[in-house]
Amino acid sequence: MATFKQYTKKNGDKLWMFSTYLKTDYVTGKQINATRRGFKTKKEAQAALNQLLLNPDGTVQQSVTTLEEVYYLWFEVYKTTVKETTYMQTDNRMKKYVLPTFGTIKLERLDLKTAQKMVNDWSKKFGMYTKLLLYVSKVCDHAVTLDIIDSNPFKKVTKPKQITFKKHSLKYYSKEQLELFMRIVNQRVSLVSDQALIQKYYAEFDAAIFRLLAYTGMRIGEALALNWDDISFEDKTVDINKNLSQTKGSYVVSTTKTRSSNRIITLDNRTLYTLKKWRLRQRELLLANGVTQINFIFTGYVGEMVYRTDVYQRSKRLADKAGLHNIGCHGFRHTHATILFEAGISPKEIQNRLGHSDISMTLDIYTHLSKKTEQLTVDKLMKYMEN
Repeated sequence: MATFKQYTKKNGDKLWMFSTYLKTDYVTGKQINATRRGFKTKKEAQAALNQLLLNPDGTVQQSVTTLEEVYYLWFEVYKTTVKETTYMQTDNRMKKYVLPTFGTIKLERLDLKTAQKMVNDWSKKFGMYTKLLLYVSKVCDHAVTLDIIDSNPFKKVTKPKQITFKKHSLKYYSKEQLELFMRIVNQRVSLVSDQALIQKYYAEFDAAIFRLLAYTGMRIGEALALNWDDISFEDKTVDINKNLSQTKGSYVVSTTKTRSSNRIITLDNRTLYTLKKWRLRQRELLLANGVTQINFIFTGYVGEMVYRTDVYQRSKRLADKAGLHNIGCHGFRHTHATILFEAGISPKEIQNRLGHSDISMTLDIYTHLSKKTEQLTVDKLMKYMEN
């Protein structure tokens, strides 16, 4: 795999260099590599590399560049164009589904027939095969830009008909199960002694965060990124405008998942009351611990950031106490949407509240509710006609 690097000379001039694998000495079994320096631009270095890869008779050396090698060159550019969570997901998918099987394919030998066979294979195994096709096509576009291949064979493939894969059933609570879960949460608040400061703190933490998740449908990352300024107790609203995203080494507050995820939604009076009560408890303990600046709504008892894995573990323990199945953090979002559907709220209103970019996404996720909503429609129709 060829690598390019810009370096600085002692006089301050910035030049480019490259290192590349040329071939294997079949007598000694050793790889023969080459390094060249002194190019004013990366384009000059690329041209020199291409020339170096030519044999004396003018033909291009065979088996020079693999799909995996070009993928890593493309990925370095791709990383600068998207959010870290996005390129991490892309990298994970490529390393899991594509590179182990097809990474060693020589791009110089890749033709339409082979490309079509690869895509056909993905379509039979993966519901998201079109994403894999998109990634690999972009990699081959990059190979064209680098003059490694003349054209991208993946642009000419015929997309196989999408196979319908069985969807995982959604994890959520029914109305009655949610009431039981919240009853266990609130009982814990009343049972913990006020003198047990840390236990009381986390009991009210649970009451606030699970009430907010269940009665707004916001994503856990959106909830953990909230500041107190995002809550308007006067207007009874919450402004969802950021997200706590996982990076390779930690977490970072960044933009929401999509543009439509930015939304202002209304809060019910009980949720507002719970949040007010939580704010007093948080300020009391954090100030006692010397924390004077409180940024996030949900923090640990010394002001540290809370992560989704922490909330997941808390939801699991509470579900066990209530004798319920564990729905994790995202399950409260599904619970909220499910109850809205069953209450007869229109899909468009639910779409706006959840921050889905397309109403088809809302309808597709909650197809399990179709029979119930159809019955509600008939009941409403008959009630109207009988009046």
